[in-house]
Amino acid sequence: MKKFPGKTLAGKVVSVHSGNNQDLSKEARESLSAEIGGFAGDKHQGFIRKAWEGEWEPADTLRRNERQWSGVSVEELAFISEHLALSEPLAPETLGANLCVEGIPEFSLLPKGSKLVFPSGAVLLVEEYNPPCVEMGAQIVAKHSTHSGKSLTPAAWVQLAAGRRGVIGVVDVPGTIKPGDEVEVRVYQQPAIAML
Repeated sequence: MKKFPGKTLAGKVVSVHSGNNQDLSKEARESLSAEIGGFAGDKHQGFIRKAWEGEWEPADTLRRNERQWSGVSVEELAFISEHLALSEPLAPETLGANLCVEGIPEFSLLPKGSKLVFPSGAVLLVEEYNPPCVEMGAQIVAKHSTHSGKSLTPAAWVQLAAGRRGVIGVVDVPGTIKPGDEVEVRVYQQPAIAML
């Protein structure tokens, strides 16, 4: 991927979050225990999940859970907050993110197969980009106002968050993740395959 010329990136964990709230928001924590299967006690923990409406499989089909965790970056949240003219910055816990990092401005563009490596030995594997949805936009509209007082719309959130909503993935190696941790991002590189 051209956006990441090197094979590794360095960032830092700003905050960690977990929870099982109906509105998908999460609470800030002092640390998270990454287990094979996800973060302990989190709504998205588990090896399987039900397919949602609009996926390839019919709704409620049991499938592999590729979203045991979700992450966002400070830089992308700042961009969205600024361009929506929010009176208060968008918080990772509002978006239901487990992890907020800084130092990786184009975090959402990390390709599938990239690994986030933490000092405890924990490794998170990126599965895919996390697209913004109208449902989350409705919650943001309910919780935020603009500097001008102009009304927000879920559609405006979807438009501005496109390409900046973060990534989702699975736990590859268990361990503990906490604010202040350095994170080494091993960007997945497509191997050069010689065909005969």
